[in-house]
Amino acid sequence: MPDRAKPVVLAGIDGSTSARHAAVWAAGLAARRGAVLRLAQVYLIPQPGITGPAVRGVRAGFAGRAEDWLAEAEADVLRLWPSLPIERVVEEGNPVAVLLRESADAELAVLGSRGLGGFTGLLVGSTAVALAAHALCPVVVVRGRRPADPPPETGPVVVGLDGSADSDDALGFACVEAAARGGVLLAVHTWNEIRPDGSARGLELDPREVDAAERSRIESQVAPWREKFPQLRIDVEVVRGRPVRSLLEYGEEAQLVVVGSRGRGGFKGMLLGSTSQALLVHSTCPVAVVRPRSEP
Repeated sequence: MPDRAKPVVLAGIDGSTSARHAAVWAAGLAARRGAVLRLAQVYLIPQPGITGPAVRGVRAGFAGRAEDWLAEAEADVLRLWPSLPIERVVEEGNPVAVLLRESADAELAVLGSRGLGGFTGLLVGSTAVALAAHALCPVVVVRGRRPADPPPETGPVVVGLDGSADSDDALGFACVEAAARGGVLLAVHTWNEIRPDGSARGLELDPREVDAAERSRIESQVAPWREKFPQLRIDVEVVRGRPVRSLLEYGEEAQLVVVGSRGRGGFKGMLLGSTSQALLVHSTCPVAVVRPRSEP
């Protein structure tokens, strides 16, 4: 029987190498948090041209293949964490809808960066993007330097901050992960000529003054978390430029990049901001997207 007293880490499985890397990554996090690992495989049967008794055979074939994929992922996990509790979910339906439902009682949802049948240029499938935008828990897309590479295991945890409540939730998540890994947390804030409210700073811009003001603001945001995690080293980097480029550069040496789902200036209808989505596509390490707790 599932242990409902324990938290759940959800991992989507589709038979790809990327998904198996994601399952192992999720298992490590579940082990550190004392959580149950839930492996989910959702298949959708193509309907055109399949009718009558043939449907039962096709359905049985898809279900059998799903069980095989879960068994492969579970074997990978148990080689490293033989005592980790594991649940399996095999279901026919829309993958996004099922994974969103499963995320309702999960602490975290984890996916690979590309699945079977994905186009070469589409490094993050629609399932990953939709889940990151709408899941009821933080979502991690596990990535390596190349599509088939495992994710890095060393380096700092990097969190992108912009002073908003959205990024504060991301900061809290990043502190927990960095502390659990015994590593360093690097808080990165990027500023440019456009203010958070969308207005231009003007021709009188003094980069040194702006940098000092932005650093003071981010240090104020980080200060309460330093008190909550006194053993965790938190470094702050304030740079002038574009958030995506800065986070990608710092992510080159990181083992995890954490961002909010939207930052300052985000539209309420746009549940996944441009920075978050670009990182999901281009990062060379896993990316966690954390939606604000206040968001319905």
